[in-house]
Amino acid sequence: MPRPRRCRRVGFEPDWQRFAPRRFTETVVLTLDEIEAIRLKDLQEMDQLNASEKMGVSQPTFHRILITARKKIADALVNGKALRIETNEIKNIIIGEGLGPGRGFGRGRGGFGRGLGRGRRRMGGFVKK
Repeated sequence: MPRPRRCRRVGFEPDWQRFAPRRFTETVVLTLDEIEAIRLKDLQEMDQLNASEKMGVSQPTFHRILITARKKIADALVNGKALRIETNEIKNIIIGEGLGPGRGFGRGRGGFGRGLGRGRRRMGGFVKK
């Protein structure tokens, strides 16, 4: 089973959800993060590192999203398919609130910037070295 997808930052909401030729038989579905990757890289001409930081993903992940989006768009244009944007994945996030439990300034489970350490944590507390 694959890992669940992390939330990604999208800087706009598209005005349209479908783009299609007059006669089409199939539809290609683009996700919001694919549209955002195309917008940042191709329209705003950002380099991949800055665009990936803006989306909140790693540079290799951004590159994979971009390749997938370009393949889908090329398939739709060359083969006369409709393009549809999947918009049901939008979550409204209140500024200043995170998506999960905790206070938002930690790295993982414990918060406060402390991980589990190098095996020093034992049943309910820290063990002195």
